[in-house]
Amino acid sequence: METRIDRLGTVREDKLRQLRQIIADSHYIVFLGGAGVSTESGIPDFRSGTGIYNSDSGVKYRPIDIIAHDFFMEHPEEFFDFYKRKLIYPDARPNKAHKALVRLERQGKLKAIITQNIDNLHQEAGSKCVIELHGSVFRNYCMDCGKKYDLEYVVAQEGVPHCEKCGGIVRPDIVLYEENLNHKDVDDAIKAVKKCDLLIIAGTSLTVYPAATFAQFLKHDRIVIINKSSTYMDLKALLTIHDNVGEVLDICVPKRKPAAPRKKNGTRAKTASKTKTASKTKTAAKSETKSKTTTATKTKTAVKSTAATKSAASKTSTKTAASKKPSASKSAGKVNDGKS
Repeated sequence: METRIDRLGTVREDKLRQLRQIIADSHYIVFLGGAGVSTESGIPDFRSGTGIYNSDSGVKYRPIDIIAHDFFMEHPEEFFDFYKRKLIYPDARPNKAHKALVRLERQGKLKAIITQNIDNLHQEAGSKCVIELHGSVFRNYCMDCGKKYDLEYVVAQEGVPHCEKCGGIVRPDIVLYEENLNHKDVDDAIKAVKKCDLLIIAGTSLTVYPAATFAQFLKHDRIVIINKSSTYMDLKALLTIHDNVGEVLDICVPKRKPAAPRKKNGTRAKTASKTKTASKTKTAAKSETKSKTTTATKTKTAVKSTAATKSAASKTSTKTAASKKPSASKSAGKVNDGKS
């Protein structure tokens, strides 16, 4: 039975070794990430000392109040001024954390990424199984006619962006405070968590709901926390690492898919694919040999048949010729009779 790993006294190297082993032993991993996943890409988080909520908004309102639904509806000018300055980072690029998750997905272990971020960096890195709980700044739409717009269109507009078709306000497809999350995204996230044999929670303080409650759907305690600050799940997790998400994942996720296990004699075990291919090749070779043998037999039989036919024909021809040719004595007698 699995025992809980010491989370407090273990040195960093030992924790990293333990995480590598936990990942190696897992087959259905789900990753739940927050703003701390993207800080190494130059995008600030929200609640740390240098986070967005503790920075100067540039206006008389608090940042946490500005990104709420009611504020957006009542003060769209102030909202978009703050939004364009503080929430959009079009030049940000995927960091080590995003790239490590892509490797883990391609190795067949990572089945879903549940992200609270709106920066699209997981997709840009190459991840396919991404569930965006809070939407994306790269998707925008007209609130009146529904026409869709990209990020470049919103950034290029002065002040509040308006629809070129109907004149309505173009808003980002993100979930603001006081707004509901997409039900399908939440359902998909919960389904993935229920199936996983390892839940990695990284870069989040676990204070935003409903993401903060996803761990309750697990039927085991195989949870790994990677975060600079403490969370309420630290003591419940199998392993907790207070460190940079990108550095930890880059070290612990293999750079390539692990090789097949070796047999006792030192040779690598054949994969199912290779075995199947070898079997097909062997069968094809047998079939070809059988075909050649059958052809050779038929050819040999045909040759014998042809030779027998020729032999019979030769005997018949000789017999016929012999019966038609007169004997020498009879011919001579006839000639003498004619002269006398």
